Amino acid sequence: MSKILQIWSLSKTFPGQLALNDATFDVEEGEVHALVGQNGSGKSTLIKVLAGFHDPDPGHHVTMRDELFAMGSTQAAHEAGIRFVHQDLGLVEAVSAVENLALGFGYRTGFGRRIKWREETARAKQALLDLGFDINVRVPVVMLSGAERTGVAIARALQDSEHNISILILDEPTASLPGADVDRLFEAVRRLKARGISVVFVSHHLEEVFEIADRVTVLRDARVVATRNTSELDMSSLIELIVGHKVTAASVDRTIDGSLTPRLAVSGLTGLGLNDVSFEVRPGEVLGVAGLTGSGRDTLIPSLSGAIDRFGDVTIDGVSLPSGDPGVSIASGLAFVPADRLRNGIISMMSVRSNTTIADVKRNKTGLRLNHKKEKAEANEWIRSLSVVTTGSEAPVSTLSGGNQQKVMMSRSFRLNPKVLLLDEPTQGVDIGAKEEIHTFVDSAAASGSAVVVASTDSAELARLCDRVIVMHKGAIVDTVLRNGGSGAGSMAERIDQVLLAGSSLVAHK
Repeated sequence: MSKILQIWSLSKTFPGQLALNDATFDVEEGEVHALVGQNGSGKSTLIKVLAGFHDPDPGHHVTMRDELFAMGSTQAAHEAGIRFVHQDLGLVEAVSAVENLALGFGYRTGFGRRIKWREETARAKQALLDLGFDINVRVPVVMLSGAERTGVAIARALQDSEHNISILILDEPTASLPGADVDRLFEAVRRLKARGISVVFVSHHLEEVFEIADRVTVLRDARVVATRNTSELDMSSLIELIVGHKVTAASVDRTIDGSLTPRLAVSGLTGLGLNDVSFEVRPGEVLGVAGLTGSGRDTLIPSLSGAIDRFGDVTIDGVSLPSGDPGVSIASGLAFVPADRLRNGIISMMSVRSNTTIADVKRNKTGLRLNHKKEKAEANEWIRSLSVVTTGSEAPVSTLSGGNQQKVMMSRSFRLNPKVLLLDEPTQGVDIGAKEEIHTFVDSAAASGSAVVVASTDSAELARLCDRVIVMHKGAIVDTVLRNGGSGAGSMAERIDQVLLAGSSLVAHK
């Protein structure tokens, strides 16, 4: 295949940090090219320089279809036929797909500058059908599935196809999608490839790299360390390239005392997407929650935490928690890490220190005043414990990579020594190294006696962390997968996936 984009000697320096060091990268026509690496490896910097968000350091050489290409210009990237779909998608969720496609491009208008809604609707419908999405383009996009929303963002990026679009860059498109939605998105990617459009696919989900990508480029410590055909690699060799050494998978060896009084007891939980859910979690136990989007998996943790209203009884050590009051829940010994850290977790304008300690500032008070020296010392200890990559505790948390922001969220909860720890997608959007560090701290929380509940779309993660996993469908628990599932039953992750695939054929437990 011919190379559309070729980059040599690309570097980017920020004050006190070399974010990209002499990188070489190319994209072939009609290929899916994965870009992988740990948080802070240089992936985001490479994409932002290519998009024109950052200016590169002098000394680079870039060609697009064998012609010199000016990096650091959004207009140049657009005119060259490079399009971007970022992780947050950039959609206005309160309006329809028709209106989202018109953002930045305008509407077709007729007499009196009235919008030709019929033509706009047909145009949006066809653009999504070309990607394999047959959806109602008139409903607010918030009502669509994750894959469908990503489809809308891709259709919007590609709608000016008369400009000879060559490359689509997808930044973590599957970060929060369950398996069925990932399959739909990958079908859209294959359609683009068939049309001759190259796709650069950024992901921390390495199994997806082997499923969809023709080649993979690995960055480590701001350098490109390898570009390989995916057929030349396996999972262990790819992980070794990413982290720089062999990684041995950890295993969990916990014995749960069934005679212990449950620390967390849930009875008749009903609310948004939930229907009469009941379960118990004992001290030192890790309970997983699996399910497709809309199954109740995505609303269970927020309901338990008090973030959204509920009916039913939730108790910690026999004491009932009120609905819709996270403050009382925290005071009762509950800690909660939400799935969407940007919207519901980090406070981007505040420092790493403040984001770490904000859930309980009293312990760092001297008299009636907050002892900032003591608070800073504690924050620095958590930075060391969780290996948070930052310039210091006073750095704005918004300057950290996604994985390091997640570690700050974890430290906020772990420092409370919670009786109950609720984790919603705890490693979403983090790299392989950060993921294992977070998993180790979850193990530590359970070892210290916390009852832990983990909701995740990653069956392998649930198998790594959990003693048992409840599987949800239509708001109810339809099955429970145990770690000791017995010989011949397949791995725990495989058994979770089998139950998820069974879907609507399952009958809810009463």
